[in-house]
Amino acid sequence: MRFVFLALAIWGAIHPMYYFLQWFRENGFDLFAMADAWHANAASSGLVWDLTIAAIALTLWIIAEVLTRRAWINLIAIPATFCIGVSCGLPLYLFLRSRH
Repeated sequence: MRFVFLALAIWGAIHPMYYFLQWFRENGFDLFAMADAWHANAASSGLVWDLTIAAIALTLWIIAEVLTRRAWINLIAIPATFCIGVSCGLPLYLFLRSRH
């Protein structure tokens, strides 16, 4: 199961990034314009908030477990979550957490 999580983390990094890069090619590298596009309608705003809350919950879970388990390398999943997305950060954390 461990390598399924790794495969999902890789997929969760590559697949969304394809769409982000496509957007940047069409609109230039403007993060503020991208954030505006995320809130183009109620459906996309709802999805943004859903993922934001999930990212915060995942971050709190990672921090709580790192403090008890002292597995500091697992903190890598936090920047992966906020710089790439929950689709990468969550399976990456599950991969790291499943080490023996």
